[in-house]
Amino acid sequence: MAKHSKTIPQRGQRVADQIQRDLSEIIAYELKDPRVGMITITEVQVTPDYAHAKIFFTMLKDSPEQVKQTVEGLSAAAGYMRGQLGKRLHIHTLPALHFVHDNSTARGMELSLLIDQANATRSLDDDQAKPDDKAAE
Repeated sequence: MAKHSKTIPQRGQRVADQIQRDLSEIIAYELKDPRVGMITITEVQVTPDYAHAKIFFTMLKDSPEQVKQTVEGLSAAAGYMRGQLGKRLHIHTLPALHFVHDNSTARGMELSLLIDQANATRSLDDDQAKPDDKAAE
């Protein structure tokens, strides 16, 4: 048993990657719910017993109302998508699907903007400090 313990996390990651690829296709080509627009699945986390899968997604429109509608649409279609996954995946336990909006992209853009603002302020401070240095000489 100990011999296989190192391969279990690798298998879990491969299963999560396959679920991500399959769900992307199912959502793009087979799902007809108007509440679910164009989304990108950024990550899938599967529990070690494969009972649950947490699917993280991003959208172009990140308004709270749009996110709420999309989560409702995905949750309503979770049974259908799980059935379609069952036809594609050959694993003993098919995970229950839980959808979570991933706001890391938007948060990263906000942080990047803050960094740019800080660098611009610092550049202005440096430019103002240089004439003072020349006056001191």
